[in-house]
Amino acid sequence: MAKTEKAPVLLVLQLSGGNDYMNTVIPYNDPLYRDYRPRVGLPEDQIFPLDNEVSLHPSMGPLREMYNQGKMAIIHGVGYPNSVRSHFRSMDIWHTCEPDKTGTEGWLGLATRQLDPLKENIVTAVSFGPCMFRALVAPGVPVACVDDLETYGLLTGISPEPQRAKILERFAQNYSPLIGTDEVMKYLGATGLEAMAGADILKVAPQRYASTVKYPETSIAKKLKGIAQINFADLGSRIFYCDHLGFDTHANQLGVHATLWTDVSQAIDAFFADLKEHDAADNVVMLLFTEFGRRVRDNGSGTDHGAGGAAFVLGDAVKGGQYGEYPSRKAEDLTQGDLAPTLDFRGLYSTILEDWLHVDAKPIVKGSFEKPRFL
Repeated sequence: MAKTEKAPVLLVLQLSGGNDYMNTVIPYNDPLYRDYRPRVGLPEDQIFPLDNEVSLHPSMGPLREMYNQGKMAIIHGVGYPNSVRSHFRSMDIWHTCEPDKTGTEGWLGLATRQLDPLKENIVTAVSFGPCMFRALVAPGVPVACVDDLETYGLLTGISPEPQRAKILERFAQNYSPLIGTDEVMKYLGATGLEAMAGADILKVAPQRYASTVKYPETSIAKKLKGIAQINFADLGSRIFYCDHLGFDTHANQLGVHATLWTDVSQAIDAFFADLKEHDAADNVVMLLFTEFGRRVRDNGSGTDHGAGGAAFVLGDAVKGGQYGEYPSRKAEDLTQGDLAPTLDFRGLYSTILEDWLHVDAKPIVKGSFEKPRFL
């Protein structure tokens, strides 16, 4: 891990919908890829190999450059035992590290508690978007939550209460059916409104921000710009969380997937350029994950819900390269038509928790798991 006097910062970007592993990190030299993907396989003239085995999607040019600079780790075959194909349940497993039962505490909520046990800074963790992410939720742990920082920061005369109410209402709607209304209301009553007060602190961030970096006009770029503004404001925030929707590519995958990765890659490129301009790139690591990969065979227009997937970790402190084993594509090695995970996601989390945030991973991930050594 790179030496830095600054406190390490983690940014999680959730690729919601189930990103297609095989069309993101493409096993282009495997003839089975062409056999399985007659309709959505990437054409050979669009392949830009990383090595003799795999290529990144052609729309991921900025990320390929980060990989070539040794600043991106590709984590192969990430998943969990007995994979489920439900978006909601799978994402809940990733958020709580509880694949065998319904969890009530988010992994980053528990990490925030270790980072700030006395709740001295209510913006230690920041949820960026229209809903508070369950990964950040733990009883007694405040989480600053803001939907649109630019509007929030500029329209300082307007009460943020409607925004807070919307965020809390969406959280309650999402999670009451899963963990029960009583548990949700107990959390919101104990920490929800208190946590939203952190957004008042964040309104100063746009006022302190100046940059020559031009972000694309996309939703994910807007989120990352807001996160950069908060980071540069030196408010003591250590964990940021946001998402990008649309990776549920059952149909029209070739065009949709290309647009998704164009937007994500360009936004990330601008974000890291902004960090570099502000001399703030050495202590920020970004994790990209998705709830599951997709089926090995295409469905004629897209791909359906699968299992094993890929995660990515980016930043100056990252030991770039590929980690873990790309799951076998042989028919006899598939699990119900899916790539079988080769690395438990809780091992990925353990590396980040222990080797970056310097917190105890075992009580968070509920055990000990193989750790890829990308930090």
